[in-house]
Amino acid sequence: MATIEQSTATTSPDATPSYDPSHIPRGPVTAPLKFFDPPADGSKPFNYPNGTDPPEGLPRRNFGDADILVPIHDIRGREAAFSLDDNAFQPLTTDPSATATTTTAATDFASDEAVKAQYYPEVERLLRASIPGVSRVFLFDHTVRPSAGTRPPVLRAHIDQSATAAVGRVRHFFPDEAADLLRGRVRIINVWRPLNGPVQCSPLAVADSRTVRDDALVVVEHRYADRTGETLSLQHAHEQWYYWSGMQNHERLLLQCFDSEKGARVPHTAFVDPRSPVGGKERESIEVRALVFG
Repeated sequence: MATIEQSTATTSPDATPSYDPSHIPRGPVTAPLKFFDPPADGSKPFNYPNGTDPPEGLPRRNFGDADILVPIHDIRGREAAFSLDDNAFQPLTTDPSATATTTTAATDFASDEAVKAQYYPEVERLLRASIPGVSRVFLFDHTVRPSAGTRPPVLRAHIDQSATAAVGRVRHFFPDEAADLLRGRVRIINVWRPLNGPVQCSPLAVADSRTVRDDALVVVEHRYADRTGETLSLQHAHEQWYYWSGMQNHERLLLQCFDSEKGARVPHTAFVDPRSPVGGKERESIEVRALVFG
């Protein structure tokens, strides 16, 4: 593992853990994020995800992590300054009273079938209402991250799909329409939210797309038993990082992984906030991934 490097940063006034279990860390903070550290032998990076055993003699992944201290800025109070077209992420606030009375409140997020039947329609409505010019939305995947389980928060800066993988998704789900769909604007957008907010531990950090260099993004083969996909890992190149402090259940963060027209894409990662309270609740969350056309 690479050694920690100190970036120029504005640190929070108190970057030590709180002993108040109700404490919600807010404001700017400097924290270590995990970045791509290439394979020592120069080979193409690969990863076998959980649930797929690597062939005998191969590691689960052949690349490492570089832990680097970076400043992470709080967007709380200036949410309107960020958009998908410019930054590749966009904070949204839904009506808390409406959220409490919708099907979301009764959704069993441990059940994939319940999430698809009850929560997916809400996500589609949100995307159509929030993104101008949308002609079609197709929700193709979701991940629930419980506080204890096999899908903990990902502590590594990444983008869920490469451009090649994004186009491959369109061809996979719409084989007869792909050629026509790919002539128009295609985006992959994740809708991320906590399930047990406000978030105290393992908040989500996002990098402003305008500050992310193309040559800092590295294609990683994501090897499943039946197919090989591609994700992107990030090498640190002094990009700007943000988080939304104390996210509540009625708040949503849109994460754009691919945009065929304007190109904005957002590396993101969970991080360990040094101010998180001792004994605070572990974050639970869900992210739904969508192909958005138009």
